Amino acid sequence: MQPQIPLTRDLVLIGGGHAHALALRKWGMAPLPGVRLTLINPGPTAPYSGMLPGHIAGHYSRTDLDIDLVRLARFAGARLILGAVDGLDAQARTVHVAGRGDIGYDVASVDIGIHAEMPGIEGFADHGIGAKPLDRYASAWERFVAEVVDGGARPEVAVIGGGVAGTELSLAMSHRLTEAGASPRVTLIEAGPDLTGFTPRALSSVRTALADHGVEVLTGSGVAQVAPDHVILVDGRTIPAALTVGAAGAFAHSWLADTALPTTSEGFLRVGPTLQVEGHPELFAVGDCAHLTETPRPKAGVFAVRAAPVLAANLKAALSGGPMRSFRPQKDFLKLVSLGGKSALASKWSLAAAGPLLWQWKNRIDQKFMDRFRHLPDMTAPGLPAQVADGVRAELGTDAQMLCAGCGSKVGPDVLAAALARMQAGPGRKDVLSGPGDDAAVLDIGGVRQVLTTDHLRAFTEDPALFARIAAVHALGDIWAMGAEPQAALVSITLPRQSEPLQARVIAEIMAAAEDVITAAGAQIVGGHSTMGAEMVLGFTLTGLAPRDPISVAGAKPGDAVILTRPIGTGTLLAGEMQGKADGRDVAEVLATMARPQGAAAAALAGAHAMTDVTGFGLAGHLAAICKASGVGAEIDLSAVPTYPGARALAAQGVRSTIHAANVAAAPVAGMGDNDLMALLHDPQTAGGFLAVVSPDDVAGCLAAIAATGEPGVVIRRIVEGAGLSVA
Repeated sequence: MQPQIPLTRDLVLIGGGHAHALALRKWGMAPLPGVRLTLINPGPTAPYSGMLPGHIAGHYSRTDLDIDLVRLARFAGARLILGAVDGLDAQARTVHVAGRGDIGYDVASVDIGIHAEMPGIEGFADHGIGAKPLDRYASAWERFVAEVVDGGARPEVAVIGGGVAGTELSLAMSHRLTEAGASPRVTLIEAGPDLTGFTPRALSSVRTALADHGVEVLTGSGVAQVAPDHVILVDGRTIPAALTVGAAGAFAHSWLADTALPTTSEGFLRVGPTLQVEGHPELFAVGDCAHLTETPRPKAGVFAVRAAPVLAANLKAALSGGPMRSFRPQKDFLKLVSLGGKSALASKWSLAAAGPLLWQWKNRIDQKFMDRFRHLPDMTAPGLPAQVADGVRAELGTDAQMLCAGCGSKVGPDVLAAALARMQAGPGRKDVLSGPGDDAAVLDIGGVRQVLTTDHLRAFTEDPALFARIAAVHALGDIWAMGAEPQAALVSITLPRQSEPLQARVIAEIMAAAEDVITAAGAQIVGGHSTMGAEMVLGFTLTGLAPRDPISVAGAKPGDAVILTRPIGTGTLLAGEMQGKADGRDVAEVLATMARPQGAAAAALAGAHAMTDVTGFGLAGHLAAICKASGVGAEIDLSAVPTYPGARALAAQGVRSTIHAANVAAAPVAGMGDNDLMALLHDPQTAGGFLAVVSPDDVAGCLAAIAATGEPGVVIRRIVEGAGLSVA
């Protein structure tokens, strides 16, 4: 048997720029065994700059130009950390992520682009928006257009900077506002004597387009101040502007200057032909944040795209001792400039042409680039051997679905119920007040009620700190659902085989995140156990103290209302992400919610007749457990059940967690059918919400108390006479 290849080196990519995105795609097709790859980016997507003007003009939706980094990271086998880097210690080889802490690396690369926030102009920070970062500008623009359409803002825009970017965006914004039914007033302001970045022939076409779109061009005009509704020029003139956009120059992110790394006077990282930062062979930089010392070039995305193959090869070389390649950028490149509507300018050397056909050409080039990420190569896993034991193919199903992680990989409820039934037949002790089957065991310790529970999860994200945070919240759910106060925790960690330095880094991340959640809940980590295995598994054994009688699943009464405190759909979203079908924004949102503690929401339900947390057996399974223990039935109002964004769409595509079929069999719902929302009733939840049964008289107070905690709370129907579940 071939031994498991241990992880021995950490590669960290800082930023989701074009070069890093392409390098990740290339890595996914041919990874270097033994490397743990990490991507750090503020958000789950990265916009493609080539299509930004088209988006601003209304030709493309936001999703059209966004690279889904969640899908790309899954394809590359990378962990994605969503956060903003604000520091780098080259001596310690650590990257600092705001609100997260240090991430260690052996080799790292920086591709964070630039910004255009224009700190030298008074009032810009408060009343202006830089054209870069692109995502912030695009979001601000959408809000502004909506305000103009609603009559809440005048269609007056000032663009500072008469280069290619400022010109493109002026034309795009004028076009979009006109299409929205407004009469825009767009002013393009350039401090120099003329618009920059264009050859004489190209400039003629650009000026024609600006005139056709009604864009006023002011050259030789510096900006002195930006106010909420106008711009003041150096000569004292006032330009009306409900929106002011900065597109003059490229500014380096300020934290780079604090790293003691070699930078230019403008703050850009100095790199050699191999894209390594001068004096730091373990550190690379590429894209607009880097300065090629031997072959300086203007800030343009085309150079980042061309550098990507060299970067990918050199990262592998730095991690394995191979030879380095040199990046030799072209001296000139074809400029394709959008002219507002579906027309474009093509310019190279002294040649230039404009027209709709050139926009179609540009669109094909841009779509071809984005298709690299929309349609990632199918890296088919090895199939089954020709001869396998009876039952193997049936167990895997027709599509041989991978085993889900989180609660999607739990043992089926019927199997577990049979095992618990045998256990309950055994002898008991006086100080053990409950048998198996509730969220936690109830013990009598010298007259004090103590609850005890344990929970373990297979990793569903490559980010160990995020996984630890969610796993801790998930385990605490059993304590909170019993109405108890968390007391102490033991942590069990299983890591994939890796070197001691990587073990230390991972365990440090896990323990820091776990301790943050556990201590905030009022408990203390008192020990645990660690081992290496085939994959990452994290578990918590917890105790809690019950100041009053613990809330069990056995107190529901006919007429009681059923309250749910979180949407459902985590299992479907995690399964969809694993299959490369989920939208990265939806995945990021659900993970952020799962990581949010729920102690306050549980306290708001302290008077519940019965309560449990919704986990692996799904909403239907856990409501059925309450009904069975209480000797009642329940009605569910499907229209009232909240779902996470994207979950219903995935369910409609047939995406199901591994345990889904077993959940359906164990807790059938009368009149349920088989549509997407009904299927989600059996979706296994990780760090799911609370399912509480309360008196009708207490509903309003409970919902108000839950809302005060920041968590949602909805009534999904009621408890009834009889048995079983039905759709109302």
